[in-house]
Amino acid sequence: MPPPPSRSPIGAHVPVAGGLARTGLAYARRIGAEAVQVFVANPRGWATPAGNPAQDEQFRAGCAAEGLPVYVHAPYLINFGSHNPATAELSVASLRHSLRRGRAIGARGVVVHTGSATGGRERATALARMREKLLPLLDGLTEDDDPWLLLEPTAGQGASLCSAMDGLGPYLAALDHHPRAGICLDTCHAFAAGHDLAAPDGVAALLDELTAAAGPGRLRLIHANDSKDVCGARKDRHANIGAGHIGAAAFGALLRHPAAAGVPLVTETPGGPEGHAGDVARLKELRDAPGPDLAGAGTEGRAAHSSGPSPGSS
Repeated sequence: MPPPPSRSPIGAHVPVAGGLARTGLAYARRIGAEAVQVFVANPRGWATPAGNPAQDEQFRAGCAAEGLPVYVHAPYLINFGSHNPATAELSVASLRHSLRRGRAIGARGVVVHTGSATGGRERATALARMREKLLPLLDGLTEDDDPWLLLEPTAGQGASLCSAMDGLGPYLAALDHHPRAGICLDTCHAFAAGHDLAAPDGVAALLDELTAAAGPGRLRLIHANDSKDVCGARKDRHANIGAGHIGAAAFGALLRHPAAAGVPLVTETPGGPEGHAGDVARLKELRDAPGPDLAGAGTEGRAAHSSGPSPGSS
């Protein structure tokens, strides 16, 4: 059963090779997910596959029947700040495809990375290119069942256009604070970019900064990932919940913060179905635990389920 609306649904990025319903929905049930995130194209390519209408309908109906909110993660190659015109145009086609496929499967949001300035280009120039390419896609989201576009700040590698929360304001301003632009917060990215979630009140500080920069109501999805690297390392390496430098207690604080109330969390952690089921269960325990935040928000439980790559890490 899904949690009450005031509690955040807990889920994971699920594999869909073999069919959205046949593989993805079955996997979600296996790990106890209350929310799911999927790819609708090769995350490391430009192909825009049509999908399988029968699988789309079965997946959409199954998720609706079980109360599972659905999200799509757009391919990693998308970068609207690129100096390369071909990359910018391919990014438009790729994201348009993800938005269209997201609507077809009943997704609430499509996640896309905020990108970076390439080729030595000035940040202001890259933001202007981003606006030129991205704003028309946002303007096209006019139907009630269109997904939100969820902007995911990065871990700060290279000439990132938005990683720390103070970059959200200028980024959203470049998009005229569009009413269909939301935020996907990745905890590993934020930690890598310098927000110390393991510090006392670190989670509250992060969410307060996010709300101040983006405005209330824009946080629509959280990628719940611990970090294999220290705060500020600018490295996006995910760890299982409680097995990295962020620590489980920070996720408990996140789940109890008013800004995150009802916002779904999906994990993108290592370990296959056993690791994912363990992380989903751990987050549910933290969400449902009574009382104040747990003590010791630092690293705990060093033995991760696996050191393999996560299905949704980026």
